Parts: sequence; structure tokens; C-alpha cells
Amino acid sequence: MSHSHDEDPACAAAHGHVRPEEAGRPEETGRTLVAVFASPVADHLLRFGVELGFRPILLEPDPDRGLGGLSAGAVAVVREVGDHLDGTADVVVTDHHRGEIGPILRDVLGSPARWIGIMGSPRHEGPHVRALTELGVPPGEIARVHRPIGLNIGSRTPPEIAVATLAGLIADRNGRPGGFAH
Repeated sequence: MSHSHDEDPACAAAHGHVRPEEAGRPEETGRTLVAVFASPVADHLLRFGVELGFRPILLEPDPDRGLGGLSAGAVAVVREVGDHLDGTADVVVTDHHRGEIGPILRDVLGSPARWIGIMGSPRHEGPHVRALTELGVPPGEIARVHRPIGLNIGSRTPPEIAVATLAGLIADRNGRPGGFAH
């Protein structure tokens, strides 16, 4: 039985009959994925993000920390919040134990970044709340930081956390309700 791909461009792309841009999904999404802090989750987020059409950036303030398993050619590494955090940026903080979390998030909140999230368990208040409060960031701004992040699929490993996070960002990008269920 033959299957017509004329009616469903996404199906045609999934089967390799048309290029993704012909299915209504450009190879470049116009979105930037910024992983904050070098970590195993950041490695997977950025690696998978490239495949999903995101422009990948690692924001790592510590010059002694690098890309892990990623190649420097594929990912831009920046040391501070700057012009790269524009209205296309989806920012994911991948380590909530780092001492720089308050100043980094304060600066990200002051940028035009489109979406900001931080990894962590929803069972207790995240350390970013206290750090930002101590820096004088108003509660309304602190509330812009999404936590937890990603689809609730029971993620435990860095690749699973990255997939769940990216799935939520794709749902958001496509205006779908997949969203970031707690």
C-alpha cells in the first residue's frame, strides 16, 4: 500500500521524502540555545540542540572549565552575558550548585532572552531564589526563571534531561501545549 506524503509535510520529512525546510521547519530555527555552565547536561543539550536547528552557545564564566565532549568549532563559548543573549535565546542553567548562579541569572534576566530555565527539583525552593533575592532582584523577575524545566518524563541521566528539556523548548517554539509540566 502506498502512502501519499502530499497531505502531511512532517510525515514526508520524517520518511526522507522532502527536506525539513520543505516540511515547514527550516534547518536553522532562528533560536539560540544557551547552556549556562559546562556540565554533562550542557554537553548533551548543545549537541542535540545543533541537530534541532538551534545556534548553540555555552556560557561558562570559569576559564578553566571547557566544553567537555563537544568540539569548539560547533559551539561558541562565552564567559559573560552579552549581545548573544538576544530575543531568540533560550537559556538553560545546567548546574544550580555553582556560586556564580546569582550574578549570572541577574544578568540573564536583564537581557532580552526569550526563555530562562534552571535545572532542579520542584520539591524545594531552588538556590537561585535566595541568590537573586540577596542581589535585590524583584520577586516578579525571579518568577521568570522556569523550574523545573523540560517535559516530565522521569529523566535521570544527562542525555535524558537534555532530551526532556529540548522537547519542552520545541513544544514552546511550535506553540504546542507539550510545555513544561511539573
